Amino acid sequence: MARIGSTKKKDATYAAGRLVIARGFLKSARNGILIADPGDIGNPSMSTVINCAIAYSDALTAKIRGEINQDDHQTVVKLLRAALGNEFPSRQEANLRSLLEQKDEVQYGSRAKTLAEADRSLERLEEFAAWAEERFLLIR
Repeated sequence: MARIGSTKKKDATYAAGRLVIARGFLKSARNGILIADPGDIGNPSMSTVINCAIAYSDALTAKIRGEINQDDHQTVVKLLRAALGNEFPSRQEANLRSLLEQKDEVQYGSRAKTLAEADRSLERLEEFAAWAEERFLLIR
């Protein structure tokens, strides 16, 4: 069995709440990029994109396993894999991993990301979010 890192127990109410929050982050990410001026940096929008991906992941793992990742956001991929097995498409795993790998640099680093980078991150998120929404509805 693969190690999934530190987790915290959560219930269905938490899962539903995280889904609402994920949807809010998604709307905010879209709006942030939409209203950005030429020359604006992409870090704020990318930060929202990353937080959105984490919220969708939490919603899924809370609903499926009754637990969420705690502390290291990189291990959320392992927790989703443990929760979904082969039903976690490799493309969505790659999308999530790509977003999470940028977290520290985007939120704590000193390099300004471009709007083009933010837009690419949003594209990955849009695909991941659509899959997560569909998956969430299929879980009983």
